[in-house]
Amino acid sequence: MNGISKLKKIGFSCGDSFSSSMAEVLAPYDSSEYAVFPGFCDVHVHFREPGFSYKETIATGSRAAARGGFTAVCTMPNLNPVPDSVEHLGLQLQMIEDQACIHVYPYGAITVGEKGEVLADLEGMAPNVIGFSDDGRGVQSDDMMRQAMLRAKALGKMIVAHCEVNELLRGGYIHDGEYAKLHGHRGICSESEWVQIDRDLKLVEEIGCKYHVCHISTKESVEVIRRAKARGVDVTCETGPHYLVLTDMDLQEDGRFKMNPPLRSESDRQALIAGIVDGTIDMIATDHAPHSAEEKGRGLEKSAFGIVGIEISFQTMYTHLVKPGIITLEKLIDLMAIAPRKRFDIPLGEDYTVWDLEALETVDPDKFLSMGKATPFAGHTLQGKCMLTVCDGKIVYQV
Repeated sequence: MNGISKLKKIGFSCGDSFSSSMAEVLAPYDSSEYAVFPGFCDVHVHFREPGFSYKETIATGSRAAARGGFTAVCTMPNLNPVPDSVEHLGLQLQMIEDQACIHVYPYGAITVGEKGEVLADLEGMAPNVIGFSDDGRGVQSDDMMRQAMLRAKALGKMIVAHCEVNELLRGGYIHDGEYAKLHGHRGICSESEWVQIDRDLKLVEEIGCKYHVCHISTKESVEVIRRAKARGVDVTCETGPHYLVLTDMDLQEDGRFKMNPPLRSESDRQALIAGIVDGTIDMIATDHAPHSAEEKGRGLEKSAFGIVGIEISFQTMYTHLVKPGIITLEKLIDLMAIAPRKRFDIPLGEDYTVWDLEALETVDPDKFLSMGKATPFAGHTLQGKCMLTVCDGKIVYQV
């Protein structure tokens, strides 16, 4: 491709060719030591602006994403103000225009204030959002979700659902499993997730809208989605690197192990891996959710839910899925770059990232570009190092 011959090219179609400008940028990396991939795409991140800039900003979040090889992300709407109207969304769009170094596509909220009571201005926001989500909260009312799906279908937009039945949470904050029993913690049952997924899939089957499930974590969720796909339901789903690598028995009494949904059991982890292998799970998303050190320093019970991971997502999956031979490198690139763009209709353009696949690095959160430092992978040695990320032909990260 335009003089680039030694550099491994993974994830580009046969018809793709590098422009002369791309070839010039890639020339220093034209070695068998390096690989070039399409820019990764994460459909589930929290960049915290407007409203919570002490946790993360669009500037710091987008730089962190670029360091992880990402050139496109979709930002969740649990902000202040919540993007539930044209006016509120406009504040976020202006911040994105002013600060982002990569492509940032916001979600609009499904309901006003994400309270689940009144539909947001879906029509007004539709031209400028990637889809609609009340992420962080499940839509509890069947009728409200039905209305949202009908409206989203008419607008040609996707419903992207955080599935959680509130009445089943019972004050839990980690998985209702062995670790919770051993250490006296209140657990979150698996039913709180998969029961609402099952409800939504029945509505999708009735209505015919496009639907995507956020961060699935249980074996039952995998099976419910697998069966729905077999029936032809228009559903895709994601899971996060932490659910594919860790379980509740890896927990420590530390807020960096607390996220929602929580780390589940080994049988859940194995079911998620099986879902990755057989295509039930369509993509990997980080649910990058930064908080302040104080918010994450209160232990498992009292720390805020959420961890960061966008800077180490590829390395984690390459180390734990590709190197052991569970999936191919090509499959991983599909999960992280191709499939999310295809499902969410996000163009690639002149976006790519170069990696040294032989490099070994120990995760040091103090070196993160994200303002958030809480990761359960701190101290883990992972394989792979991002050397270069290019978005729209411009270098946005370089070692």
